[in-house]
Amino acid sequence: MAIPVQESLFDLSERRQLGAGAWIDVRPGWLSEESSELVSELQAAIPWRAERRRMYDRVLDVPRLVSFHDLATADAPHPMIAKLRRRLNDIYAGELGEPFTTVGLCLYRHGGDSVAWHGDTIGRGASQDTMVAIVSVGATRTLALRPRGGGAALRLAQHHGDLVVMGGSCQRTWEHSVPKTAAPTGPRISIQFRPRGVR
Repeated sequence: MAIPVQESLFDLSERRQLGAGAWIDVRPGWLSEESSELVSELQAAIPWRAERRRMYDRVLDVPRLVSFHDLATADAPHPMIAKLRRRLNDIYAGELGEPFTTVGLCLYRHGGDSVAWHGDTIGRGASQDTMVAIVSVGATRTLALRPRGGGAALRLAQHHGDLVVMGGSCQRTWEHSVPKTAAPTGPRISIQFRPRGVR
């Protein structure tokens, strides 16, 4: 499958400085128009799993399906994932100082699926200033960001094919979430590329 991708770092891109060394790149339509079959294809091809987490005194279902892959030790779970990783490394590895080596996928099946406020965990030995690149396919959902400790939040509508890169201190100084929505919506897959030691 050919996946047309915008090549230039500055094509349809906007870098927003968030303060304290945090920034985001917003690149609408980075993954050019693809048929709606792409979501169905990924739903069928990716080895999805359900997770459960302890919340206070109960163990609850995580409201989304997930899949994680270490691309330094195994092949990508779909040819499109490998191609996207190569393109992102071509654009960002020089600035990041290392390549993206893992991919995590989240399947938001409907508006009731979500992810709570969080920053990705930066492990021992990983750079404290890092990048996480998120490619969205499928239905439009909101990616919300807010400063840790409070402050004005950003709400970005993530359409099919959009790319958002969170960089610098963003994982330490900001939090992000995908809130639930009561509006009717179809499935959305978030494809997150990270360097070593970030999860």
